[in-house]
Amino acid sequence: MKERPVPEFQGHLRSFMLPVPEAIRECSGIRVFGKRLKSLVFTTDAAIIRNCNADAVIAVYPFTPQPLITQAVMSAADMPVFAGVGGGLTQGMRVVDLALHAEFQGAIGVVVNAPTRNETVRELVERIDIPVVVTVASERDDVAARVEAGARIINVSAAAQTAALVGAIRARFPDLAIIATGGPTEESIRETIAAGANAITWTPPSNGQVFREIMQAYREGKPHP
Repeated sequence: MKERPVPEFQGHLRSFMLPVPEAIRECSGIRVFGKRLKSLVFTTDAAIIRNCNADAVIAVYPFTPQPLITQAVMSAADMPVFAGVGGGLTQGMRVVDLALHAEFQGAIGVVVNAPTRNETVRELVERIDIPVVVTVASERDDVAARVEAGARIINVSAAAQTAALVGAIRARFPDLAIIATGGPTEESIRETIAAGANAITWTPPSNGQVFREIMQAYREGKPHP
């Protein structure tokens, strides 16, 4: 049976946006509370969040997590939000408290960083009713211990070694949900998906980068790109 075309509407003013790489659509996705998520945009920028077509936001940042930031991101987002709740500088019961608060604010999941103790992961799994996503940063991380502690989604962020690490994890845990950074190109994204990633995080260009191209066009007397 021939597949029917998907009806689409695109307004004029919002037609300029940041589309996620098409290669991400090739992964299986992860179904969370009935929503199938394939692409997660890695940003806390409200303007970027409102002007991209990702399936979800992964709102992690290099500072101590603050509920106000989570609230601001979720107020801006028209898609589900995975909220960062610490695990690096922030440890122990404060992580659990932040996770509870994020759940109450409406987050679809929480993300903890690689140094998070397994006892904290276990406490999180017991205390909240949304997925706990545990970040894996290198092959030295004990994924088996994370799974034993209750983690059901792993977020692989290992720079150039991401695809190889995803493949190694998938070989040991065939049914584990894996989110992974896709890298800068369609080819690197497809490599990560082929290695076993179910969903891909995508780092969009910054506001400054987008503005640079627009302002250059204006300086040359050209219309908005």
